[in-house]
Amino acid sequence: MGKIGYYLVTAAESALSAVGIRATYEQPRYAVVHRLPGGVEIRDYAPRAVVETEAEGPGDAQAFRRLFRYITGANRAERLVAMTVPVEQTGDLIAMTAPVEARAGAMRFVLPRRVVEDGAPVPTDPQVRIVPLPAQRLAVLRFSGRPTQAARRAREAELLRVLAQAGLTPEGAPAFLGYDPPLTLPFLRRNEVAVAVTG
Repeated sequence: MGKIGYYLVTAAESALSAVGIRATYEQPRYAVVHRLPGGVEIRDYAPRAVVETEAEGPGDAQAFRRLFRYITGANRAERLVAMTVPVEQTGDLIAMTAPVEARAGAMRFVLPRRVVEDGAPVPTDPQVRIVPLPAQRLAVLRFSGRPTQAARRAREAELLRVLAQAGLTPEGAPAFLGYDPPLTLPFLRRNEVAVAVTG
């Protein structure tokens, strides 16, 4: 597929996901192994690979653009890579000027399985890197609406509370998983907060 076809497919996928249809996007493989109160799922994820870059906070547009350039040919093979979901944002909350807080960490796109099998192309941007992830057990809480900072913090607190009540220990800080573009109708959005767990 050439660049024009790639962009047409990408635009069509984006338009479909704006109304909550995201079946065209590949997602990482996982199995739900347990359900906890409040809609929390314990999921076992298969090993996967991501392309990631540093992010200065939630919704860092520059980080997103660096990753998008990678999948649209900013790699040594000049290869077009299909968009996947979710877009993951990781990191720890850091205090900035009050009352603002941001998440300093990474933004990630999951690489399609076929791309990983064929050998993921090397990024040309030194700020972008390929990272293999091992199999993981994640606790995940899904929610809809706009993923504002306040909404995300509330869901993270809820997730951690449920885990504490279940006697499960989180490993690190929660991450945000976004499945939809900004224009998606809020009530159709799929957002998730997730954290690795032991037990």
